[in-house]
Amino acid sequence: MIKKSLISLITAFPLLMLLACSQQQTSDPTYSVPAEPTALSETEKREGWILLFDGETFNGWCGLGQEQIPKGHWVIEGGTIKKVPSGEVPLQQDGQPLKGGDIMTVLAFKDFELYFEWKISPAGNSGIKYNVSEEMSTSYPPSHAALGFEFQILDDERHPDAQNGPNRTAGALYDLIAPSEKILKPVGEFNTARIIFKGNHGEHWLNGTKILEYDLKTPEMNDRLAASKYHDISGFADKRKGHIVLQDHTDAVWYRNIKIRVNNQ
Repeated sequence: MIKKSLISLITAFPLLMLLACSQQQTSDPTYSVPAEPTALSETEKREGWILLFDGETFNGWCGLGQEQIPKGHWVIEGGTIKKVPSGEVPLQQDGQPLKGGDIMTVLAFKDFELYFEWKISPAGNSGIKYNVSEEMSTSYPPSHAALGFEFQILDDERHPDAQNGPNRTAGALYDLIAPSEKILKPVGEFNTARIIFKGNHGEHWLNGTKILEYDLKTPEMNDRLAASKYHDISGFADKRKGHIVLQDHTDAVWYRNIKIRVNNQ
C-alpha cells in the first residue's frame, strides 16, 4: 500500500531517533500509573520508551489491510482506545453493521518490550497480537483479522472460552501456553501487562508477575504449534519484524498507556 508505506517512512524517523537499546531484565520494574497515563516520565524517555498511543488520536495506527481505522468499531474514550461492542456498531444504509477489523501499529517491531494496560467488559473476549505480518494475515480469511502470537484478554469467570483450556485464559499465549501464578484485577479495572519478545525468547507478564515464557524453534514449542489452531499456517511462528495489533472481537475492551522500547542489539 503506497500511502501506508509513505506514512511508515514519515512516522518512523522521529520515533526511531528516540529509541535506546534495552537490556534483558530479570525482574519487573515498578510501574506507577502516571496522572496522565498517556505520558512518559523523564526516566522512561531516558530508557528509550516511546508511546504507541497519544491518548487523543489514532496517529500511528491503521486498520489491518485497510488505510483507515474501521469506522464505528474503534473509538477514543477517556484516554483509551475502546473496541465498540458489536451490538453498538452503527448500521450502514442497507441495515448491515459497518465493516470492522483489527487495528495495527503502522510501524513494525522485531525485538522489543511492550507495556500496556487493559480492562475487559463482563464476559468479554479480546487480545493483543504481535509478530504479525499484514501480508500473511490478509491472505487468510477473514482478511482483516491478524495472524500472530496473542496475549489473551478475557473475563476468565464468565467467558466460555476459558472452559476450553487454560491456554485460552487471560494472559495466555493463546492456544499455545497457559499462564501460571497470575493475579487478575476484577472485571472493569485496569490490568498492567508486558510482552517481551527478543530473539527467539518470549515472555508474558501480568500485574507485575511473569506468567509464562517460551522459546521458538525448540522441540517443546514445535510440538505446541503442531497441536494448535495454527498448525497448517505456513510460517506462522517465523520471527519477523511485525506489527502490534488490537483484536476486533465482539466485546468491549479498553487499552491505554501503550508504550514500547526496542532492543537494537
